[in-house]
Amino acid sequence: MVSASKILNLARLHRKIAALPDVAKREIMKPLEVAADDIVRMAKSLVPVLKEPDARRRAGALRDSIGWTWGKVPKGAATLGKVAASQLGGELTITIYAGSRDKDRGIDDAFYARWVEFGTQLMQAQPYFFPSYRANKKAASRGVRAGIRKAAKVVAAS
Repeated sequence: MVSASKILNLARLHRKIAALPDVAKREIMKPLEVAADDIVRMAKSLVPVLKEPDARRRAGALRDSIGWTWGKVPKGAATLGKVAASQLGGELTITIYAGSRDKDRGIDDAFYARWVEFGTQLMQAQPYFFPSYRANKKAASRGVRAGIRKAAKVVAAS
């Protein structure tokens, strides 16, 4: 058995291990944000927009409700997708959402987000999220892997 005093540069190793999570989080957050922006941008371009607004809905309300956040979605919004880097901590969860359940928003309340994505008995599905997610999934994974490699190199250089 080797004692801790016999390991060369033990203090340096401990500093690197302690620094890894913060560096890794910062380097992983960047590509996650880029991926979320790409997915949201594509979903907004694919979502159908009302041609004829009515008293209950504003044209573009659903499109304008699509977004992403770190952690949980805004109250009443439908979670469309979630990416979590659970091995590095729960705060690295990005959630993509659409719609709301807030009647106070009036014609801007896009409560029908799920119905448009998945359809109903009376309406055919018009998917906007899952095609965007599938189109951007591989690039997002590559970006996160690159972030992990970059974090490891930064820590190794210090």
